[in-house]
Amino acid sequence: MQAHAPLTVLGLVALATTAIVCGDTAGKLLTGAGVQPLFVAWSRFALAALVLAGVLGLRPSNLRSLLDWRLVLRAALIVGGIASILTALRTEPIANVFGAFFVGPIVAYAISALFLGERVSWARTVMLALGFAGVLLVVRPGGQMGTGMIFALMAGAFYGSYLAATRWLAAVHPAPFLLGSQLVIGAILLLPAGVVSLPASADAGTWGLVIVSSLASAFGNYLLVLVSRTTPATVSAPLIYFQLIAATAIGFLVFGDWPEPLALLGLAVIFASGIGGLALVPKHRGA
Repeated sequence: MQAHAPLTVLGLVALATTAIVCGDTAGKLLTGAGVQPLFVAWSRFALAALVLAGVLGLRPSNLRSLLDWRLVLRAALIVGGIASILTALRTEPIANVFGAFFVGPIVAYAISALFLGERVSWARTVMLALGFAGVLLVVRPGGQMGTGMIFALMAGAFYGSYLAATRWLAAVHPAPFLLGSQLVIGAILLLPAGVVSLPASADAGTWGLVIVSSLASAFGNYLLVLVSRTTPATVSAPLIYFQLIAATAIGFLVFGDWPEPLALLGLAVIFASGIGGLALVPKHRGA
């Protein structure tokens, strides 16, 4: 498959990360209203699987492929990431959670280099480190860390591993099937917890947020799967930092949280690292 042009990669990642943040914002609204995080996580997988199964190429003829242990491992990683971040969002501001969550690109970068044999360079490593320094300016970790921030760090570690696993399997399964498999397997893995935590009563607004949480996240992750098929994780990892910018903007619009000057400086550093990482993408010639 032909590699995406750098600006196309930037646009796809920006759209994908914004969609994912919208899904997690809906999840934070749900958990803030008393809905259990594990139910939100399960409904996200189950509803998306029901709505998108046909579009994603899940048919009786290929359902046996879902038993592939690699697909189960990949799905378990994203299940752990989503369950952890929804738990973190229950008690922590959305920008802080996404700040801690951005250990994910570091994990993806390291796993892809060590186990997938992807090429790394000092320039890309420096850009990624610069982005992480910007995250530290936003988060400003102190001596005391609450349980929510621990869950946010766990979410980032799970997600980084998931990104590397996606790159690992991108040449084995088509992008739609990869997303479909994680939705179905994730729904099955979370089924017991989802049933146990089913809300006793829910109005139309609650179910509307459930739908937004599910479909926005599925759409964003599908775009990231498409990017992973043509762009090494060592290249796309810095661009994932745009998710923090989306989280800060949406956090202000929805929750009225606006970052302090030092946090804004951190966002500028993150943006610079993303642009720097994009500039390192090899230019492809040809028709």
